[in-house]
Amino acid sequence: MTTHQTSSLLLGLAAIVLLARLLGALARRLHQPAVIGEVLAGIALGPTLFHGAVSDALFPAGVRPLLSALAAVGVAAFMFLVGLEWDAAMIRGSGSLAATVSFSSILLPFGLGTLLALYLMDDYGTGDRTAFMLFMGIAMSITAFPVLARILTDRGMTRSPLGVVALACASIDDVLAWSLLAGVVAVSGAAGPDQWRILLAVPYLLGMLFVARPLLRRFVERRPALTLTPTVFAAVLVGLLLSAAATEWVGLHYIFGAFLFGVILPRTGGERLRADVHERLGQLSGTLLLPVFFLVAGLQVDLSGLDAGGLGTLGLILLVAVGGKFTGAFAAARLNRMPLRQSAALATLMNTRGLTELIVLNVGLQLGFLGRDLYSLMVVMAVVTTAMAGPLLSWIIGRPADTAVRSGENTAPGHTADTASTADSADSADTVNTVNTVSSTV
Repeated sequence: MTTHQTSSLLLGLAAIVLLARLLGALARRLHQPAVIGEVLAGIALGPTLFHGAVSDALFPAGVRPLLSALAAVGVAAFMFLVGLEWDAAMIRGSGSLAATVSFSSILLPFGLGTLLALYLMDDYGTGDRTAFMLFMGIAMSITAFPVLARILTDRGMTRSPLGVVALACASIDDVLAWSLLAGVVAVSGAAGPDQWRILLAVPYLLGMLFVARPLLRRFVERRPALTLTPTVFAAVLVGLLLSAAATEWVGLHYIFGAFLFGVILPRTGGERLRADVHERLGQLSGTLLLPVFFLVAGLQVDLSGLDAGGLGTLGLILLVAVGGKFTGAFAAARLNRMPLRQSAALATLMNTRGLTELIVLNVGLQLGFLGRDLYSLMVVMAVVTTAMAGPLLSWIIGRPADTAVRSGENTAPGHTADTASTADSADSADTVNTVNTVSSTV
């Protein structure tokens, strides 16, 4: 790197960190998740405003590959943290409700998304028609667990029956959506010269879950006083990076390896270690690396030429994304005899997309599933669906000050105001800890 490139990189990093913090704080004052402001910071520094003059001045072509590399590390760290705090215990206790709502809120928007892709094929389609259709279905099906957790935490709803069910649904959604995306990535990448590598994905997954995970659990259980020393932290980072590199090499995206390594780290016996890892890595990721990712994502968003046709397409995207997700979740909740108001609140929460959607969209852009024009419109959809969740929730069940009263209403079969305290035991206590740690990242 030349002196000019080094100074440009450092200046650009300072600008994005500062602007992300300012707009993130502004978003919180407007009762929005900070991620909304951080995404808007990336878009503001991109080509949408002033025809790219700001981005060209702050981020010349020579430093953009370095920014992309930092963004990749940030996404890997974030996915690791999501996997670290994903807990199957959140699913238990919700009975068929969480599973039914999750499947319905995935299948309906997925089907509508593939139909929308057929309609958009002529104007926005890519070379691989099947991959384009499947990816659009997945993009419409995303629920952002971390942002949903942040909303519940801000409202003091993490221990309410509605909050516990929403977290269980979102956790199932995460697994289903990532599994679908992994399948699409694997199938679309199988035509390359190294197509045999994809066959290693299944044994790698099985080895991580049934060999590496028990070994790590045994290691931690034998060292109850294990703390996050520099050596231990370095070992965690090495494991994260190696797992991400492995899935990238076999033909999947690196995000899957990062997520998987977080999942296999033991929960029992290593609570303090997990909390320390989350705090140390989460601060670096949330303060520097993720704002860089928002910048890299924003550099690909260009809304300066948006015309009436583009606005019409955006309207269709929002209709399918919001309508499909809301209808699927709401219908399933009502079929499980959840009250009307709480069914609507749950469906609204499931429409939160946030950072998870941006990661999925960037995967699609990198692999050629999406063109830049459609990518820009999909990013707007991600921002709008995330921003509307809080106000809609306030309209449906009241503002945070009223939530404590309403959260005692029956929200699922067998849940009453008295049973809300049951959610504070065992599994629900883990859920609350999970929410508090994951939501701090966003």
